[in-house]
Amino acid sequence: MGVIDLQVRIGNAVLPNPVGVASGTFGYGGEYEQLIDLARLGALYTKAITLEPRGGNDIPRIVETPAGLLNSIGLANVGVERFLIEKAPEGARFGCPVVANIAGATEVEYCRVLERLESSDVPWGYEINVSCPNVKQGGLAFGTDPQQIERLTRELRARTRRPLVVKLTPNVTDITVIARAAEQGGADALSCINTCIGMVIDTQRKRPVFSMKTGGLSGPAIRPIGVAMAYKVCRAVSIPVIGMGGIMTADDAVQYLLAGATAVQIGTGNFVDPRIPVAVIEGIEQYCLREGLTSVAQVRTLMAD
Repeated sequence: MGVIDLQVRIGNAVLPNPVGVASGTFGYGGEYEQLIDLARLGALYTKAITLEPRGGNDIPRIVETPAGLLNSIGLANVGVERFLIEKAPEGARFGCPVVANIAGATEVEYCRVLERLESSDVPWGYEINVSCPNVKQGGLAFGTDPQQIERLTRELRARTRRPLVVKLTPNVTDITVIARAAEQGGADALSCINTCIGMVIDTQRKRPVFSMKTGGLSGPAIRPIGVAMAYKVCRAVSIPVIGMGGIMTADDAVQYLLAGATAVQIGTGNFVDPRIPVAVIEGIEQYCLREGLTSVAQVRTLMAD
């Protein structure tokens, strides 16, 4: 049996394999430590980190939908200072790259969070959340404006040499415009995609279930959207794309790789079965063996446009 090179390069650093766990679905890692071997992961993308602690939105925050989940968490998190004191030391023992997911309401907040995180050796890199649909300011406002995206990315790029990944929203007319703006600003890679905007209405109460009215739809229902957007973005930029949205099996992940993605993230699947990420890693390796490949990078070359 041959040996498959599963390593993935993002910017000036390398991930051991292409399968990460998505921000907001895996806490800060310690929550899953007794459930799976975290050292098997290609990357652990942390829960969002903001400058100050956030309590998040009112409950309910999650509602099940056909083939997915709708969430309205509101970036609830401990804030950057508690992250550095309590969560970063945990991340140092996981044995996998820890990518800090950064969110903010203003450019200044994003920059200040990154500057504080630079004081720690734990973050392998940063994923910039400019695409959350569940907060009243920041987030999605940045992610839909290419000029703001380019300016913010440029400001963050000037403050770190670590890999910088910008997380894109699907809730735009043309995602490739936003993708090129992030690349122009100096992003090393793009996460594609965040959740799609959706709504569930309580027919008895005759009002939306969430206090924010809408939430973010994730899970298998959005996989075809994620694959299509990853396909478009991969052909619009020259930097790596990390595909996500509805990955539950290795076959789902391979679809993203065939579309051109360099790596993938698993989100809602972690709630269903925490063993899915490791099963996907093993399934991708088996796919490469069946196809006679020597590296996961070759999967991107198999499908003609």
